[in-house]
Amino acid sequence: MSLNTRSVPAAQHVDSYYAASANPAPERAALQGDQETEICIVGAGFSGLSTGLHLVEKGYKVTIIEGVRVGWGASGRNGGQIVNGLNASLQTIEKRYGRDTATFVAGLVQEGGEIIRERVSRYDIQCDLKEKNIFTGLTRAHMHELEARMKLWANHGIHNQELLDKRQLREHIDSDLYEGGLIDHTGGHLHPLNLCLGEAAAFERLGGVIHEMSPVLSVDTEAQYPQVKTASGTLRCKTLVLCGNAYLGNVVPALSSRVMPVSTQVMATEPLGEERARALIPHDVCVEDIRYILDYYRLSADKRLLFGGGTVYGGTDPRDIVGKLRPNMEKVFPQLKGVRIDHAWSGNFALSFSRVPQLGRLGNNTYFAHGYSGHGVTGSHTFGRILSEAIDGDLTRFDVFEKVPWHPFPGGRLLRVPYSMVGSWWYSLRDRLGV
Repeated sequence: MSLNTRSVPAAQHVDSYYAASANPAPERAALQGDQETEICIVGAGFSGLSTGLHLVEKGYKVTIIEGVRVGWGASGRNGGQIVNGLNASLQTIEKRYGRDTATFVAGLVQEGGEIIRERVSRYDIQCDLKEKNIFTGLTRAHMHELEARMKLWANHGIHNQELLDKRQLREHIDSDLYEGGLIDHTGGHLHPLNLCLGEAAAFERLGGVIHEMSPVLSVDTEAQYPQVKTASGTLRCKTLVLCGNAYLGNVVPALSSRVMPVSTQVMATEPLGEERARALIPHDVCVEDIRYILDYYRLSADKRLLFGGGTVYGGTDPRDIVGKLRPNMEKVFPQLKGVRIDHAWSGNFALSFSRVPQLGRLGNNTYFAHGYSGHGVTGSHTFGRILSEAIDGDLTRFDVFEKVPWHPFPGGRLLRVPYSMVGSWWYSLRDRLGV
């Protein structure tokens, strides 16, 4: 395995701000020949790395197979926001699955952020970790929704959130667009690719093995010892964990109908300088609004504005990312009109129909986790721990999620994109009407 440490080349990751500012990392050799391991994990993103790191800490022999480079998919391209909770609200979960399930979920909605902070501290990961996030509302209806959220979370013993009226919000965001907001004092933001690279380095220091440039061609999940086949090798294991999420493709047909790839876009401005950046977001928090198709943004360590949003169902990239995002950015911050954009990129997340992540098993020895629906930074770290608990013999939390009903997209794979587009138009109309 090559260990020539150097910066991650943008040509091997997407041409993003994160790739351009990545910490030095090794190139790892592809899987070669026929090999065996105790646990094989497919995917070196947050889910795979979180699961793998928990398992090597417990003493297991673990090998991760990655199709391109560590953090190449959504984990290295996302908005970098630590947002507590799932895409589906606690209110939705309680209505669908009952109060017991909602209480269970409430007990772990902050866990992902806690795991991230513990990892950063324990393994000295340099990923520009900052504290707090704000949800913004553009209408009075949005503010009622935020107030209901805060009360519901408080009813479950979570008291880290605080409502902000229009004047109070202006102390955090120099924009007239919003009616107010909700600050989560336990949220935060970071450089996601550098978190991935740091977790991968920690995993390897504890004896884990990562093979990059090894796209999986097929998996056998029914055998007593599952097997993964790549272009240049095979890996047989006692336990297989599938963490490819939106980038697993059709390798495992049993999983492809459960989620839909959805692309979202991010762009990075030129460096704004300390004074100009601080004027925009004085306390350096990250922000997202609560519309169905939302904007999200934050400052980078070198004082760029990272601004994301947009949705393309099916996972295709828009032809002009800057043309799509710039009007939204300038609506939030008119003072940035005409600012230079240095980077713009797109990436896919896996959307589940229920907006609730899915944990499960195929056969007796294959586990999977996917469908974070845009909340993968925290969700993947929580679910990685739950997967590791299950593999280690404690199925308590795994069983709760495995039993949560899942539903395929109406119309199957053929109609899931137009169905979701119609739904997004409806909710976008509601946002515009303020209802």
